[in-house]
Amino acid sequence: MDGTDGVDVTDERGAGAAEAVAARRDAAVAAAVAQGLLSPDRPLVGLLDVTGIRASAAALHAAFAGVVTPGTPVLHAFAVKATPLVPAVRLLHAEGLGAEVASPGELALARAAGVPPEATVLDSPAKTPAELREALALGIAVNADNPQELARVDALLASPGAPAVLRAPVGIRVNPQVGGGSIGALSTATATSKFGVALRDEGARAWVVRAYAERPWLTRLHTHTGSQGIPLALMVRGVAETYALAEEINARAGRRQVDTLDIGGGLPVDFSSDTDRPTFAQYARALRAAVPGLFDGRYGLVTEFGRSLLARHGTVVARVEYTKRAGGRPVAVTHAGVQIATRTVYAPDAWPLRIAAYDAEGRPKAGPRVVQDVAGPACFAGDLLAEARALPPLEPGDHVAALDTGAYFFAHHYGYNSLPRPGIHGFAPDGTGGVVFATVRDAQTVKSIVAESGGAHAAGLTTLPPGTRR
Repeated sequence: MDGTDGVDVTDERGAGAAEAVAARRDAAVAAAVAQGLLSPDRPLVGLLDVTGIRASAAALHAAFAGVVTPGTPVLHAFAVKATPLVPAVRLLHAEGLGAEVASPGELALARAAGVPPEATVLDSPAKTPAELREALALGIAVNADNPQELARVDALLASPGAPAVLRAPVGIRVNPQVGGGSIGALSTATATSKFGVALRDEGARAWVVRAYAERPWLTRLHTHTGSQGIPLALMVRGVAETYALAEEINARAGRRQVDTLDIGGGLPVDFSSDTDRPTFAQYARALRAAVPGLFDGRYGLVTEFGRSLLARHGTVVARVEYTKRAGGRPVAVTHAGVQIATRTVYAPDAWPLRIAAYDAEGRPKAGPRVVQDVAGPACFAGDLLAEARALPPLEPGDHVAALDTGAYFFAHHYGYNSLPRPGIHGFAPDGTGGVVFATVRDAQTVKSIVAESGGAHAAGLTTLPPGTRR
């Protein structure tokens, strides 16, 4: 699942770096048990490697700094949807990143994290008038998804009370329709993708060029071709198509009207190993080779990476509650399943997870490997983190860790069986050989589950008139 598709993506992260990541993770799991973050009463926890997150942010900055003309404005906007946690967004902002948001909730998270409007980008295929009005008033960059949305922006700019000077950069999102990857649901540049203006549809490209000619305040152009399962070469092609359109728009205008290209994110992650492939640097170099004009200083750049920044740096650790055998195969029943790994449970071939085994004290477990299932707590047979996986024999009280879960696994909580959201803690070396933790999100309580499930309105339905009974 490296998504390279023939592009030279020689690995740039050496074995030593990968071993350092694993060593930090092992130390954190043991410390989580020792400090009571994992216990019989706290059988599930999420961990975020702060050192690793900072390293990813630095690698992203360095990758594009290595290909752009000095002085080119570049905004790396973290896709908040990947890890919608205020402390994580704040940490990334402290490391020089902005925020890409796609809902009022994500915008609220970014603002709570301290991300300023000028470092925020609003993308969504279903923006309401209120969302657009707020973004335009605050100076948040807006990428209009379709002609109707652009008409809505026109109306807002012409309405009474609209600012005399538009503070917010505005652009149009386009779909270059270059094709899909191995995961259809995540392929955003197919012929029928719901996102953006489909450039190859009849009349669409001419409409986009005309829209810019009629609106001098349209200064950005946006595309997002990448995502998990998308080959790197296809991502590059989508950006190249969008760059060519920007050149056409500017030639028609006779000036540099489009001054910024938002090339989205979507760099895939190889969930089958510790190897980072492709890397940010490999992607940046592939773009420079295919689209050199993108980096010659005439265009500012915006990126919107999410999964590739945080996936490696999250671990979900669950206690093994019971072990049993079924059909001759060992089964370890744990507290991590569909509620935190929804995609893995329902589409295991597309979203496999690596599993690490730890003993009751949180130490890496040794021993001959045995083929076994790692099951979750939900009441359906398919709730499996891993099926027929070779691991050291698991016993009650041991722990299993789902690796590479720093992106989307903390975002996509699934409320099946009213299972609670786990607590999440960031960790870092304490400087004396130990590990220090910081709370990122408290574990959800049973009381809050009742409240979210209408507990305050328990009598609501029984107070309605009975109506006619048959």
